[in-house]
Amino acid sequence: MEKANSELKKEISSSFVEQQNVYLATANRDQPKVRPVTLIHAKNRLFVATSTNDAKVKQIVQNPKTEFCLLLEKGEAKGTLRAECMATIVKDTKIKSELHEKIPFMKEFWKTPSDPAYTLIEFQPSTFEYMKPGTMAAVKVKA
Repeated sequence: MEKANSELKKEISSSFVEQQNVYLATANRDQPKVRPVTLIHAKNRLFVATSTNDAKVKQIVQNPKTEFCLLLEKGEAKGTLRAECMATIVKDTKIKSELHEKIPFMKEFWKTPSDPAYTLIEFQPSTFEYMKPGTMAAVKVKA
């Protein structure tokens, strides 16, 4: 079972590329809020860059429990990868700078990594729910 779980985690990890569109869910009091965002996979970590005044930042500060869903495709087959996460606002100026330099779209929105309008959020998954493309059953795996 342990080997199968390890193989499944590798398969899940291989689903991430440097940048992908996902649907991110946060909570506004008792109401879920879902929106598309660009999830950044760098240094084996997951991030979203956003404007400091964006509603998702306020919602994450209030409640760091989040979930994202990545749509998967393999040929004509479809699947999903959902992740339950704890989100944190990144204060580390080094990682903020590294990602600002590495990810081209960031410079379109924020001229420098010290721009006060630039917020970087990190997502630490606790569990994944993986529906492999072409299957109809999801498997839940601890991250």
